[in-house]
Amino acid sequence: MKRILQIATTLSLFGALSTADAVRPGRISKVLPHWLDLQGRHTLSPSLLERDAYQAQLRADRSLCSGIRFDVKWSKNNRGNVKLQVELRVTGQTKAIQLEQPIQPTRRSGWNAITLDGDAFNAIGEIIAWRVLLLDGDTVLAEQRSFLWTERKPANAAKEPAVD
Repeated sequence: MKRILQIATTLSLFGALSTADAVRPGRISKVLPHWLDLQGRHTLSPSLLERDAYQAQLRADRSLCSGIRFDVKWSKNNRGNVKLQVELRVTGQTKAIQLEQPIQPTRRSGWNAITLDGDAFNAIGEIIAWRVLLLDGDTVLAEQRSFLWTERKPANAAKEPAVD
């Protein structure tokens, strides 16, 4: 009897988790920002340790870089006009740089790469923070952001009165 109760509890837990996933309209499960070298590579070998060491080298010396690529793993539950949008905050600019990539309506999940390279990459300053959005039109289905991304308040926003 105890064993049957444990199995029933486990099955109901899995059912609740799958129901929660079905309610969520979209998901971004992973974002990998990769600096690209002058040959367009993000690593020199398949080893993750070597990739991380090479990325640290590229991040430290911008003259070795030709761009940055964001590899994004996403999923969605609808067939709307869905796109990925990357927003970058860089030094010397008050407005975020936006990059967009449409997603085929028939795809429900996958990896997409959004690249900033060439003259556009050379024209920007140092990247401070990033945010990736999965959008259906203007509706945000999912979001993932870097640690340093914060929501900015408008400069002319009135301060709230202090509460005594």
